[in-house]
Amino acid sequence: MSSRYADDLRLAHVLADAVDQLTMSRFKAQDLEVTTKPDLTEVTDADRAAEQLVRSQLSRSRSRDQVIGEEFGSTGSSPRQWVIDPIDGTRNFVRGVPVWATLIGLIEDGQPVIGLVSAPSLSRRWWAGAGAGAWTGTRISSASQLQVSQVDDIEDASLSYSSLHGWADAERLPQMLNLMQRFWRTRAYGDFWSYMLVAEGAVDVACEPELNLHDMVALAPIVTEAGGRFTSIDGEDGPFGGSAVASNGILHDEVLEAIAARTERD
Repeated sequence: MSSRYADDLRLAHVLADAVDQLTMSRFKAQDLEVTTKPDLTEVTDADRAAEQLVRSQLSRSRSRDQVIGEEFGSTGSSPRQWVIDPIDGTRNFVRGVPVWATLIGLIEDGQPVIGLVSAPSLSRRWWAGAGAGAWTGTRISSASQLQVSQVDDIEDASLSYSSLHGWADAERLPQMLNLMQRFWRTRAYGDFWSYMLVAEGAVDVACEPELNLHDMVALAPIVTEAGGRFTSIDGEDGPFGGSAVASNGILHDEVLEAIAARTERD
């Protein structure tokens, strides 16, 4: 790929290759260690080992860059920030559901410029670099370029989401349910997969009301480089608003309007 971030993207692939071997060796392992973090989410020994592996390699290859990870927080200080989610979909991983992935993203000067999502149990990988398009394949040399859909009517569109509990916590469950009823098709593919399906053009909209930075940095460049749009549920561009709406761009404003927070006048 021709991009100023080509070397960083090649490094992300090297990191993902190493992590894939580790996580697949622990997937469905009888001795998998599962504990509960203070926020009551699950974490496994595979999550921690995967993030440590990435951090170790970045300390050698990009020693000046900052690293932000789900399990071990932030180390370093730099306008270049690698953001890592070692296993997105840990609950699936624990239960033996093959829908989980490692997310590797790079922020430079406040903008997400690289995203890589590797789902080895699905034998799938997606990636993008700023200005170089979004791609999928098992290797760079034989990749296919991604393009979002051109569906322009919600009644003909497909929506993917995670769960409804978060929408209730965000006090937007009625808005979400009303919106869902307008779509042609709704499915809870969940986690990273919803957003990769948007980038592929297989799904037209994906949204979640509560996400962390490490959940989104890798996703945003892939969606936008495929021609889509990625914002928070309040319309803030990028992965920094604590929530996500990804779409083919055409339907985006209509979705944001439909799920907007209600005022007392409403």
